[in-house]
Amino acid sequence: MKNKKRLAMESRKTKETDISVKLGIDGSGKTKIKTGIGFLDHMLELFAFHGFFDLEVTAKGDLQVDIHHTNEDVGLVLGKVFKKALGDKKGIRRFGFAQVPMEEVTAAVSLDINGRGFFSIKEAGAGLLTGAIQEFPGGLSAAFNKQDDYKFEYAEHFFDSFAKNTGMNLNVLLFNPAKDLHASLEPVFKALGIALDQATGIDPRRKGVPSTKGVID
Repeated sequence: MKNKKRLAMESRKTKETDISVKLGIDGSGKTKIKTGIGFLDHMLELFAFHGFFDLEVTAKGDLQVDIHHTNEDVGLVLGKVFKKALGDKKGIRRFGFAQVPMEEVTAAVSLDINGRGFFSIKEAGAGLLTGAIQEFPGGLSAAFNKQDDYKFEYAEHFFDSFAKNTGMNLNVLLFNPAKDLHASLEPVFKALGIALDQATGIDPRRKGVPSTKGVID
């Protein structure tokens, strides 16, 4: 049975951004998200819906400059609120894995809430990204068409910030990625929600912290 008290709030205010996040890990996927970045709002709604997280995000940032600061800081605060809501992490499953398709694209997400933040996203096998590395001087991010003002590199910054502040290893593999950014990132956010729901779920057999060390920072 899940612990119904895993709720948390977190905020961060700097000269560049002002962000507040409210999270219920054991929710039903209800969302109220307004970051000022429409594409990110949509991705976070998908993440929360498929992870059964109740999530409220309010963000104001220096969007007149660009979306980089707001995008990255939303990931930072989201990571902190997950870490706070998980508390001492007693009883959680810790590991999660999900694979989600969207048309020709498949995203595979594996994660470990181990207290050590790490993020990696790679292409699985030969395909668009491999060709893009050779053809485009911009590297991986140049392989995709932008979604409005959102770029692939912004997603990388978001996931990196989220993973490091949650304290989890987050590995993403993209199979047959599409040139369209939306089609390639949507299955990633969905799979992340499903995998994180697994990892944060309570295993009734686990009486303490799921680590032989006896603690997860």
